Amino acid sequence: MIQALGIFQRATPDQLWKLTRPDNQHDKLTRDNLLDLQDHQLVRIESVQDDQRQVWVLTARGHREAKRLLEPKNIRVSVLRKEEYDPVTGELLGTGYDDHAAAVTSTAAELHRAGIGHRLGFQTEVPHRLGNGFVQRADLVVRAPDSGVPVMLLEIDRRTEDAHDLVHKLRRYTDWFRMLPSDADDRALRLVRSRADAIESISHDERLWRRYYPPTGREGTPPLAFVFADTTDAKVANTVKVLEGAGRRYWASRRFEDAAWRKGITARDYSQAVPVLVTTLEQLQEHGADAAVWRRLGRADEQTLHQALDNPDGDALYQLQDAKVGAEEERQRVAEREARRPVCTRCGAKFTDERWAETTTRGYAWEAGNPSMCRNCYADYLADREAAAEAAREAAAAQPEPEDGQEPSGLRGLFRRRT
Repeated sequence: MIQALGIFQRATPDQLWKLTRPDNQHDKLTRDNLLDLQDHQLVRIESVQDDQRQVWVLTARGHREAKRLLEPKNIRVSVLRKEEYDPVTGELLGTGYDDHAAAVTSTAAELHRAGIGHRLGFQTEVPHRLGNGFVQRADLVVRAPDSGVPVMLLEIDRRTEDAHDLVHKLRRYTDWFRMLPSDADDRALRLVRSRADAIESISHDERLWRRYYPPTGREGTPPLAFVFADTTDAKVANTVKVLEGAGRRYWASRRFEDAAWRKGITARDYSQAVPVLVTTLEQLQEHGADAAVWRRLGRADEQTLHQALDNPDGDALYQLQDAKVGAEEERQRVAEREARRPVCTRCGAKFTDERWAETTTRGYAWEAGNPSMCRNCYADYLADREAAAEAAREAAAAQPEPEDGQEPSGLRGLFRRRT
């Protein structure tokens, strides 16, 4: 209880029940605990709303206890809400209930109730400083690695902001996800300064956001969720339409580079995309954060949180398609190569790889002899030629030698004509 109030500053018994004892059927035990903490001067009731909801905050003593519990865990403690009174009327000041802060706490409560994140895994008003000095503060950040959500940033909108303001928020988050730390490798810094899109060739592990958040376990950057509260379905639909259209460059996947020339690659590249989800607080409260209440921009239907975050047409599909297309490309290469394989003009057999290489390797083809014959036929050809030459030599050697004193018949005639 102390920890939850230290993180969220103010909360109702219903919110604290979902943040601390979600397995209970109701908030009675939570109320009893609050009363016990009140007796020990650790918490107090700041205000009672028109619907009779009590808003509880920490006392100064409770705030010190929260620091003792949270700061060793590197969890920032919210500012103490002091009891200040009007000097004239004596009325307690600063008791106005912030509906936006309440919606943030309720969102965290519904996530925790659904088993998505531990209460110590939530942070509010988390700053993200951009290169121009502007600080984009996330209303809520949840770390729930045990639930398959290592990190998720949430913006809670009660339709007090224009839809295009949300697009600008998305742009600023995208810019922050693309930043490098100031002590980044010189090579990376020079590369990024050389052209605007160079950051896309640098691993996410080298970027600034990885100094603050763990790897997501999925492609792309940490997900960003817009949770709409206290508004109408029509306003939500109009806002999401603007966010989806004007913010497409930030959340949309791309075609893999080799998909342009390799048939069969339909997978999408999410490596540079910001996964953007939308839902409403009312849906979370009615159906639960683990139900199909999340819609990811670019998709038509609502899904569970894990389904919305996963990329079934992303890297996993690409690996399968790449292997399949690669096998087909290899089959075609083999077929085309076989179609070019030389055939022996003597026996009609195809050349072996070794014979083909012998007859085509530059500088060595002369050693292979007749390039139109396979090795065996060329060997037979050489043997036949050698046999014919040997036979000719043997025939020449078999002719009889002339007898002593006898002139060759051709010469006798010649000498007779001369006498």
